[in-house]
Amino acid sequence: MDPTLKTKTTAALKEGILAFSPQMKTAAKYVIDYPSDFGLDSIRETARKAQVSTYTFVNMAKNLGFESFEAFRQPYRHALVASAAVQANPDWIASHREISEFGQIYADAAKNALSIVTHSLERQQLKELEDIAETLISANAVYLTAVRSSYAAAYYLHYVGRMALPTLQLIPRHQNSAIDDLNDTKEGDVLIAITVTPYSRETIEACAFAKKKGVKLLLITDSEVVSPELEPEHTLVASILTTHNFGCFSGMMALIELLMAFLMKRGGVAARERIKSYEKLRIENNAYWVAQKKH
Repeated sequence: MDPTLKTKTTAALKEGILAFSPQMKTAAKYVIDYPSDFGLDSIRETARKAQVSTYTFVNMAKNLGFESFEAFRQPYRHALVASAAVQANPDWIASHREISEFGQIYADAAKNALSIVTHSLERQQLKELEDIAETLISANAVYLTAVRSSYAAAYYLHYVGRMALPTLQLIPRHQNSAIDDLNDTKEGDVLIAITVTPYSRETIEACAFAKKKGVKLLLITDSEVVSPELEPEHTLVASILTTHNFGCFSGMMALIELLMAFLMKRGGVAARERIKSYEKLRIENNAYWVAQKKH
């Protein structure tokens, strides 16, 4: 089998996605975002996860020149080299599954969390992470924006990340819109935007506004295909596949932790000294609860 066939197929999906029907767009986006799952799962499971019909995937395979769904999937199955870790079913998960209905829920959620953390980390490129850390450290100002569920991830990234990156600013501030806070940006600044499906209008518009002003863009998201109009300098993609109604952020948080590890290393002595100063400040101001001794 041609070892480049998977790459060629993914490239064809990205190039043609704008011309696809709505269902085909959803299916193509799933294959692009979750190539390992696509390579492993049956057509019924793939259709269930992508929330389209099995016919959609059969039709997509034919449109791409494959004789069948299996032929379409085969390059992705062939490319799997780390699937053993994802498919692993630890004894502690299996033991919970056998206990009760809630044990099954526990086991499915736990296995999903382990899987998406693995997928989110294994797809990252070391060189790009190094470039991102350098871009952020050398920027004049770094803005960070997100809304709704993504805001929790942004808040954590800001809370810890500013120790290594003092130029980091979480926006919007003071009930403004993110665009208000980006109005004074200039070339040399960077915007970090976190958004996952369904993508926030406010966040996408803030990204487009920043790009027009010459600001570099780092997207932290769940897909390589977010908005055709955006051309971010860097995109970090995390899996958010879930067993419930909302995206699971285990993979996203693992990716953010990875980014912070690079920033802390790149920040060097200055970052370590800044962390010490924050810790000293909190201790001096009784920020931490201490149990009182009993007399």
